[in-house]
Amino acid sequence: MNSADYDVVIVGAGLVGLSLAAVLGDAGFRVAIVEAREPQLDWAEGSVDLRVYAISRASENLLRAAGAWPAIEPAACAYQDMRVWDAGGSGDIHFDSAELGEPGLGYIIESRVIEKALVAALAQLPAVERFCPVDIAAFTDTQDARCVELEDGRRLSAPLLVGADGRHSRVRDYAGIHARVSDYGQRALVAVVACERPHAHTAWQRFLPSGPLAFLPLCDGRCSIVWSATSEEAERLLALDDAAFCEALGEAFDHRLGDILSVGERVLFPLQRQYADHYIAPRIALAGDALHVIHPLAGQGVNLGFKDVRELADVLMDARRRGRDPGAFSVLRRYERARKGDNIATMLAMDGFKQLFGSRVPPVRWLRNAGLDLVDAATPVKNLIMRLAMGL
Repeated sequence: MNSADYDVVIVGAGLVGLSLAAVLGDAGFRVAIVEAREPQLDWAEGSVDLRVYAISRASENLLRAAGAWPAIEPAACAYQDMRVWDAGGSGDIHFDSAELGEPGLGYIIESRVIEKALVAALAQLPAVERFCPVDIAAFTDTQDARCVELEDGRRLSAPLLVGADGRHSRVRDYAGIHARVSDYGQRALVAVVACERPHAHTAWQRFLPSGPLAFLPLCDGRCSIVWSATSEEAERLLALDDAAFCEALGEAFDHRLGDILSVGERVLFPLQRQYADHYIAPRIALAGDALHVIHPLAGQGVNLGFKDVRELADVLMDARRRGRDPGAFSVLRRYERARKGDNIATMLAMDGFKQLFGSRVPPVRWLRNAGLDLVDAATPVKNLIMRLAMGL
């Protein structure tokens, strides 16, 4: 059996795991990253990944630190404006980056574009070793290390094991950390559509009684849509033929971009809320979806994961400067304290928005529409919301 020693072993090579490996590897940490899934590094010209992310300015800075941004930027669609309105009234709010003196609010980027750029960045870092695709056979531990035994017989050990392996995290289960799961009773329908009018580099969101509908601008002029609805309504929309779906979508979107001219493949994703009771265990830390899964209505999920990466990397680099054990519980507690409050606050805010805009009670509808109009007129408040969303 082969043995390898590292400073950190990361399980999970999604965007969170890859970015953490890149930042730590660039700082000189010896990193092993393990993933069972082969990454998608090639695709047909003209195709669009159904998984797209609204990347904040703070996340852009992390991807720059990871060395991936130069490869991402040509395929990143910047958006300068965001328009939000309520189908149950006249409430409307317009966020404009120019009011902050900023070039944009963020970027809409395909998941596969970010993944490919991060894989390429890791290839330039001799301190990082990727083990992919390979399954994990077992986790074991010694007094001063956590060990990952791979199905091919290799054994990886490090003073710190990081679980960036998603909502069904095996590392979280191994650590004995409980995750609280609740169903939103909604499913998200995602697709790529062509519209009659240009998207104007604007992110659009309309709150419908059955759930929010978002139109996100893409570089080729099309839009990626995320339509959250009750499970029954989502199934009905999926079953429509393309013409009927485009007509229903245009009506639901208030025809803000004219008629919907065409739609590609449509896919449904169940929406669940999930939150881990603890972020750490002895010589173990969790990050990204292994810790938190939230409603996609504000597109903050992956941005929270990148914030986890930034904080964990900073904590580990500070520990090394001080000559401290990176897997020590006291070191990892700094990470947990720094991230737990922000993650909980964001999750509660998303749940609150879902409840508020899903209510059909007349006084609540009046209140939320008045609130949208009030915030739109209150420039300092609106600017604060923009800066918080951008991570600045």
